[in-house]
Amino acid sequence: MSTPVALVRFGAVGLLSNVLLYVGYLAITALGMGHKSAVSVLYCVGVLQSFALNKRWTFRHEGAVRNTLARYWMVYLAAYLLNLLLLAVLVDVAGFPHQMVQAVLVALIAALTFAVQKFWVFRRT
Repeated sequence: MSTPVALVRFGAVGLLSNVLLYVGYLAITALGMGHKSAVSVLYCVGVLQSFALNKRWTFRHEGAVRNTLARYWMVYLAAYLLNLLLLAVLVDVAGFPHQMVQAVLVALIAALTFAVQKFWVFRRT
């Protein structure tokens, strides 16, 4: 799959996923869940759902599910830790509103995860 086509597909999967997850984030934080707990819960939901869509549709990867899923989880664990760290620093220390910080982090982390997925997780052998 060419990089431009994969990027468009990744964007479509990511846009749909992130809009739904961000609405969920706003809803569960409005109900009283803390911003870091909300991100933690929604990351797990998002990783499982996006793995299936990205493996099959975005990258049309036919490799072993177990190895690919292990790499995918590693990428998203690193992305989660980066998200959590930046959320804590920018919200808890710097005092920025969590809604805006998380919106920016979604875009930043999406760009990073695309590159890692394209060239490592779903690479062609």
